[in-house]
Amino acid sequence: MKGLILSGGKGTRLRPITHTAAKQLVPVANKPILYYAIEAMKEAGIVEIAIIIGETGREVREAVGDGSRWGVSITYIEQEAPLGLAHAVKISEGFMQEEPFVMYLGDNLIRGGIFGFVEQFEREKPDSLILLSKVQTPEQFGVAELGEDGVIIALEEKPQHPKSDLALVGVYLFTKEIFKAVNAIAPSKRGELEITDAIQYMIDQKKQVRPHVITGWWKDTGKLSDMLEANRIMLDDIESENLGRLEGNCEIQGRVVIGRDTVLDNCTVRGPAIIGDGCRLTDAFVGPYTSIGNFARISQAEIEHSIILAGCSILDLNGRIVDSLLGKNVEVTRQNTRPRAYRLMLGDNSQISVTN
Repeated sequence: MKGLILSGGKGTRLRPITHTAAKQLVPVANKPILYYAIEAMKEAGIVEIAIIIGETGREVREAVGDGSRWGVSITYIEQEAPLGLAHAVKISEGFMQEEPFVMYLGDNLIRGGIFGFVEQFEREKPDSLILLSKVQTPEQFGVAELGEDGVIIALEEKPQHPKSDLALVGVYLFTKEIFKAVNAIAPSKRGELEITDAIQYMIDQKKQVRPHVITGWWKDTGKLSDMLEANRIMLDDIESENLGRLEGNCEIQGRVVIGRDTVLDNCTVRGPAIIGDGCRLTDAFVGPYTSIGNFARISQAEIEHSIILAGCSILDLNGRIVDSLLGKNVEVTRQNTRPRAYRLMLGDNSQISVTN
């Protein structure tokens, strides 16, 4: 069995962050989202993986490399434009060489991985196995309708009147039958080859398409609120580790990870939280569910429930940043003295001075 991870797309809902970075490389708990997908494949025993890349392909290649750090082999397949998930499958046919494969959307996070998903496929041997999850707002997702025997009988993309509450999670398992489907369907109204149309074609051709309903947590990290929730969930699983140095009057509460060569001076950190390598924090408060990337500088500031990327400087703020995502090398400073709470989403290399 092989793997296919989709890491193209423009990430418009996460702009301005994705103006200068691939959305799949934005970190959750200080680890790029894409890495979680690769790890899930490896844990399920899949070691031959193709990654679909687009205009951010160079950055993805540099971040992932040949896959050796995970003990897998990575092949890159370039998609000339975001022409749909089924198009990504179509251009991967040569790599798959008629083997079954898992397709995993690279901006998805699934707590607990996909081992059980792969195990069910190998046991039941359907033509396709689709990962589903019950959701409260099915009209916002692709939705599966199940027959009395539990087999999927229809799919519908963002229906106004959903026939079930089972949403497509963004992980699929296919046999070679999917290639007949992606070559048979026509582009949708938005000019893309839709994976839901391809799966529906398989259903119409009497191929066996079965569901795998997960009960754990999953998240499509397409917008700020999703990123922050994913960060919160992943930080709940960390174990405390201090590879840095504490100076002055520091207080560490709960599960906190402090990276190498990081110095905290007169700081309070309440976990779960993670602080990367080479950081310097002085007279700072770091609240729960906060991830701070490598080489950040934070002084006289408070941060809570936020993701701070590498190289950021937050200096002399005398206020609290909450529910925020700051891109790489962002600078946030204060001009006056009155403390406030700030909600921010800033792209790489931004500079902002806050006033009263």
